[in-house]
Amino acid sequence: MVRGKTQMRRIENATSRQVTFSKRRNGLLKKAFELSVLCDAEVALIIFSPRGKLCEFASSSMEETIERYRNQVKEVQTENSSSVEDAQWQHLKDETASMAKKIESRELAKRKLLGEGLGSSTIEELLQIEQQLERSVSIIRARKMQVYNEQIEELQAKEKLLAYQNAMLNGNCLGQTKEQMEANLPTADSGENSDVETELFIGLPEKRTRQDRQK
Repeated sequence: MVRGKTQMRRIENATSRQVTFSKRRNGLLKKAFELSVLCDAEVALIIFSPRGKLCEFASSSMEETIERYRNQVKEVQTENSSSVEDAQWQHLKDETASMAKKIESRELAKRKLLGEGLGSSTIEELLQIEQQLERSVSIIRARKMQVYNEQIEELQAKEKLLAYQNAMLNGNCLGQTKEQMEANLPTADSGENSDVETELFIGLPEKRTRQDRQK
């Protein structure tokens, strides 16, 4: 009878699951014993059943095997940690060396732009330096003109503001002068100071002459 291929999934039936566990546990314990005897290997096997029952096998001492395992894990972790630290340290060293080369190259280029250390420069390098300086001068001039234009616009705006304020002040002064002139004009008020003696004569001129002589 040919056995069918077992599907790797949880057995839903509790009885079948317990039977399968018992069979495979016994087979695993047998294989562990055979491995320790045939290959002279130190084997330790720990199994917990679904109900929490402990099943174990050790070719020598379980405690000694577990302790040996812990020490081995610590050594492996230490080696891995050392390897990681060495790799990080080497990466930092490489990055530092690369940054130092870049800084040295930038410093050399800076000195050449200032006209220093040009003795070892080739014609191509000198032409590149010249073109770079021309571009820099062009950029500086454009920026200078922009600053000049901004300052001119700012001064023109201030001039317009001052002219407007001056016009407002002149208008206020003219209005105040007109009000003062109107306030100083004499008014026809009745009183002792406003009395004026007048002579009014109604009649012919001859009568007026006689009356004047009689006075």
